[in-house]
Amino acid sequence: MRSRRVFLIAACFVTPLMGCASYKPAPISPTESALSLDNRNLDNPGLQKFIDAELGDAGKDDPAPTWDLSTLTLAALYYHPDIAIAHAKLASAEAGVITARQRPNPGLSIAGAFGQAAVAGAITPGAVAMTVGPTIDFLIETFGKREDRTVQSQHLADAARWDLATAGWQVRARVRTALLDLWAAQQRLALTHRQLDLQDELVRFLDQRFAVGEASSVDVMLARVARAQITLSLHNLEQTEAMARVQLATALGVPVHALDGVNLSFGALDHPPPMPAHPDAGKLRQEALTKRTDVRADLQDYEAAQSALQLQIANQYPNITLSPGYNYDFGVNKYILGLGTDQIPILNQNQGPIAEALASRQQAAANFTALQAQIIGAIDEAAAAYRSATQSVATGDALLIDEQHHENQIASQFRVGQVDRVTLVTAELEVAATGLSRFDAVVRQRQAIGALEDALQQPLFDPGHWPTLPSEQNTTPSHGESSS
Repeated sequence: MRSRRVFLIAACFVTPLMGCASYKPAPISPTESALSLDNRNLDNPGLQKFIDAELGDAGKDDPAPTWDLSTLTLAALYYHPDIAIAHAKLASAEAGVITARQRPNPGLSIAGAFGQAAVAGAITPGAVAMTVGPTIDFLIETFGKREDRTVQSQHLADAARWDLATAGWQVRARVRTALLDLWAAQQRLALTHRQLDLQDELVRFLDQRFAVGEASSVDVMLARVARAQITLSLHNLEQTEAMARVQLATALGVPVHALDGVNLSFGALDHPPPMPAHPDAGKLRQEALTKRTDVRADLQDYEAAQSALQLQIANQYPNITLSPGYNYDFGVNKYILGLGTDQIPILNQNQGPIAEALASRQQAAANFTALQAQIIGAIDEAAAAYRSATQSVATGDALLIDEQHHENQIASQFRVGQVDRVTLVTAELEVAATGLSRFDAVVRQRQAIGALEDALQQPLFDPGHWPTLPSEQNTTPSHGESSS
């Protein structure tokens, strides 16, 4: 009988340990991680499958995708580390829900005492002179504490899920900005090369005139200074283009050499779809203020703060501890049932944590209001910039038409011998300079559209559905995985 009791006591210790998880180390190798990052490219089969699935081309034997704003955004969602970080935060928040749902484990205590009878015959004949027995403590949470804790964790997980979507929008914004900068640099390079060719031609003709005494040294000097300024601008633009390529690669989450030989499409920037009328008002504005991913995340944070307040109010009231046990007492079997609480609310009624939870809820409400105010300001600012830039583009178009008309007149006069080549080249230079100024207004307009995209969280450059974020497994290749 005594050995059986000892076995039961030992089982109480061993049985809970049988279901315990074991630790598995997952070391990080900086060398392998760096190699994996450096090997990333846009030909990765996993990336191709993700793009095909997103574009509805899964299972088709189609050529490689055109690398435009849409497909580059998908590549960034697949590769960029910010998405992996957001996935990890979501996984942590979802694990918090599991923790919140758990019921408290019981506690086990064993007390023992050894002695001898002070009075003859006090111990049952044949009994062991000892007292020993286990007691199990069950904590029973009251007033819905577990439910409040679970709801709070669920709201935090929902907030993390919206934060993941927000990370996707932020990644897209960086891709669009870098692609726009690269497009602008390449367009400016082409326009400036044309300007430099014309300026070279003008300098050559003025040098010929100066040699025969038909042009002053001042005219030649001014033309040469203008050519030097254009040449310097050209070098600066080449550096700007190189930096824009680096920024695009960084936005995609790949090394810059991954863009070597990649044919980039700028169609969405060359010819953006028509803008909606009054994008800063009406339905788009209302949706931004109520349905943006960061707005929904802040709403979930506020709901989590409310649940935290409910939990702290419930914590005013004690939990119940139920303690059944067994004692072997000098040969006498005793069965015990204890009842208690984890606290007696006489010194405080959890007022400090309740006050902190109230303040946290007020802060969450203030954060939400501040975010909406920030969105309103961003929408208004982007819309004003778009209207101003669009007016500048219209003005530039009118000026360019006038300059081109003037150039055509000069060209007609040149063909009949009424003006010389210098006059014609000068007119062509005026057209090139006006075209470059007009393009600056076009760039500002495209930047304003991008700012409206971010403020409204609407894909204005490539209207359509917003892509689905890839799973964490797709975005985090194992160490040493080849991307080719």
